Parts: sequence; C-alpha cells; structure tokens
Amino acid sequence: MENDVSFKFRQQLFLISENLVTEDVAALKFLCIDLLHLSKLESVKSAADIFRLLMAQEYLNAEDTFLLAELLYRIKCHSLLEKLGYTKEKVQEHLHEKGRVSPYRQMLYELSENITSETLEEIVFLLQNHLPNRWIILSALDLLILLEKQGLLTKDDVKILEDVCKRVSPGLLETIDCYKKAKDNKAANFTQGFPELKLEPHGEFSNVEDESKTVTSYKMDGPHRGFCLIINNVDFNNCQRRGSCKDAAQLERVFMWLGLDVKTYTNLTSGDIINLMEFWQHVQDHKDRNCFICCILSHGSSGAIYGTDHKPVSIRMLMSHFTAKQCPQLAAKPKVFFIQACQGDNVQRPVFLDTDGSTPDSSPMQERDSYFESIPEEADFLLGMATVDGCAAFRHIEEGAWYIQSLCSKLQLLVPRGEDILSILTQVNEDVARRVSPSGTKKQMPQPAYTLRKKIIFPIPMEPPPSEQHQGF
Repeated sequence: MENDVSFKFRQQLFLISENLVTEDVAALKFLCIDLLHLSKLESVKSAADIFRLLMAQEYLNAEDTFLLAELLYRIKCHSLLEKLGYTKEKVQEHLHEKGRVSPYRQMLYELSENITSETLEEIVFLLQNHLPNRWIILSALDLLILLEKQGLLTKDDVKILEDVCKRVSPGLLETIDCYKKAKDNKAANFTQGFPELKLEPHGEFSNVEDESKTVTSYKMDGPHRGFCLIINNVDFNNCQRRGSCKDAAQLERVFMWLGLDVKTYTNLTSGDIINLMEFWQHVQDHKDRNCFICCILSHGSSGAIYGTDHKPVSIRMLMSHFTAKQCPQLAAKPKVFFIQACQGDNVQRPVFLDTDGSTPDSSPMQERDSYFESIPEEADFLLGMATVDGCAAFRHIEEGAWYIQSLCSKLQLLVPRGEDILSILTQVNEDVARRVSPSGTKKQMPQPAYTLRKKIIFPIPMEPPPSEQHQGF
C-alpha cells in the first residue's frame, strides 16, 4: 500500500514536471535558493531534479505537498495545482501559515518578471564594474543571483537595486518600496498584509490606494514574438463572404508589423479547422515565442464558427487546444483569438452589407443550445468577438468587416502609443458601436472576454504602420 502511494505521488510529480517549460524551471530554482544549497541548484536541469532535492531535504512528500503548491502558485502555473488537489484560492488561504518562500525572495522574483530585455541590458551596463568579466547574463534572474553571490544584494540591503532602478526604470521602485515598508513594519509574515500594503492574489506587490498602476505586462521582448494564424473562409457553396479577403490581408499586414510570424489558411472545412488546431497545439517552436494569436473569419452561430462545409465548430473547443495542460509550450503566455463571425442569424441584411450568418441544415435554436460556451477557465486567454451572442456581425462587401477594419486601425494607432490590448479593444468597441448600416437601423456591439493575468503590450515597431505603407488601407 505504501509503495502504491509513493508511486502515485511520483507519478503526480512527473506529470507536473512534464508541463513546466525551461522558464518555469529557472523560476523554481530561484524561489528555492533560500531552501536548497545553491551549489546543488546549479546542477538542476529539470523540474524533476528540483523535486528530488526538495524530497531529500524533507520539504516535499506525499503527505505534505504545500510547498510545491506554493511554488506553482508563485510562478503562476495555477492550472497544475489540481494535480496536487489544490486550487489557487486554497493556496492563498493557507499561505499566511504555511508559506515558505520569503518576502525577500518574492520581491526579487516579482522584480525579475517586470525587467524587460532592454532594461536588463541597461542595468548590466551600469553595473559592469561590479560584475565579473566575461560573465554571461541571459536573464534578470541570472543577474540577481550573481549580485547575491557577490554579496552586493541581501535581504537587508537592496540599495544596489534601488540605485539602478532609479536610473533605468523608476516604475520598478514600487516593488522594492513595498518590500522595505513591510520589513520596516517587522511583519511576521509578508502575506498577512499591512495597513497600507497588500500582496495581490497572483503574487504582485501593490499599494492599496493605487493598485491599477502595478499590473504587470506579459513578456513581449523575445527574438520571436509569436505565431499568428488567419483562417479566412470565403467560399460557402455558391455564396461568397465578399470583403473577407481584404480583412485577411489587413490582418496579415498588421500582425507582421507587430512582429508575428503570420500563416494564412483559406477555405477550411470544419475538420480542416480542428486538424489545424491540433497541429499548432503540438508545434514545439511555441516555447521560443511570447504569444499566440488566431484570427477566424467565417460564418457562425452562437458559440461556434462554421467550416466551408457548413458544419459548426465550438469556439471553446478550438481554444481548449492551447491551455497550459494541452500546450505547455504556451503556458503562462497570452493566447489571443479574434472571431469575425455572426453569433446569431435573425438580423435583416441592410443595403451594401452582408452578415456573417449561415444557413446550415440544423436548427439555429438547436445550435445555440449546443454550442453556447464560455472561454476556458485556464488563465492567459483573450477572446475578441465581433459581436455579442445572438447577434449578427456586419461586413461591407468591398471595405471589409466593421470589426476587423476597426481592430486593424486601432492597433496601428494605439500600439505606438504604448496602449495595452484591452484598452485598444475598448476603443474598438466604441468605434464599432458608433457605426450604423445605410438604412440607419442596424448596429453592432463587439465583445471581448478574457482570463488574462497581465497586460498585453506589444513593443512599438520600428517601421511605420501598414496604413502609411499601403495606400487605400
């Protein structure tokens, strides 16, 4: 019986290890520095190696898995907590009494999450006289570890971080200030909270009076931004979605401008779409990318889009291929889906406009009952719908869809201003809501839904927007 329990426990650890990417392993190593000897951590190559060290030091066993749950919580791998019988809320509830990661280590990790590659280069340049010659620093965590090794950074002395942050990124000082205030108050446990401070549920330090300023951003500074798929279904038997090719071309130009590798697919059946999602779910190159974007232009009904064979495909099912469990290479990275398709077919078509509805064999009411589903509960998803459930999405037969036109326009206008994607989509909502059909009676309201934990802010491209490069955009 004991052997069965041990085997099951090790099997749980193996499954968790398999779902953690290189970046996650580096984060776990860093968070365990105060618990495990650094010399042993330096030889770690996988999450399983860390688990073995924790078990050897009796920090982790089949009867007590809280430390591992805390570590997964700290690195925001919340979907893996269920393998240990935990939820994010349950971990939060017990952190104040069982938490082992020190406030100091939390602060440094939080800081590393907000240091971009450009900021890291500037910090390394400023500190070059304090660092060993020819030492390769690939990440913010590497730098922090090196500073600790040099004795320049301790839990009682973070002045070197304050000095460089003041010069290169003053916004980072808030995280350090929160730690110092908590330490000065001699708090027994950092996660219990303070009159003027608190620890956010996802582990970020913030000031209660101005929490909005401390929301972090997803990392978008890698050499490869990510893949963008565009599925453009135009031909439905004898009916064409006129104007959709212009939408697809505009999306392609805009996302290439934003640094993504764009792949466009035209006229896919329902089976083709599902097979395509399964293929991209297993693409290993995701691990070197910052995000994943999928744009689908087609007919649709409530909670579904249609293949060119007029068969519905659940939007939720398509998105589920890219959860942290199903696609670990994209774990903790933003997955964005833009859907240009009707979510109902009872809107009369105005002059010069076409709807993205469809007339499949099955009953529209039956389809609504079967396919109306929300986005997955797993984190880091954004679903941008052209319209609310039950309503039509309009497309000009020459100029393209209202939603796609506005999305491309606002991305080009607002990304160079440093706006995050949700702020941009709010302006898309405003823009589309102002539009009206030629008859003056038809309106449209887009709807974003998301489980994002951070802001999505695309780096400002060096090139001018496509609208300035291509006439007639």
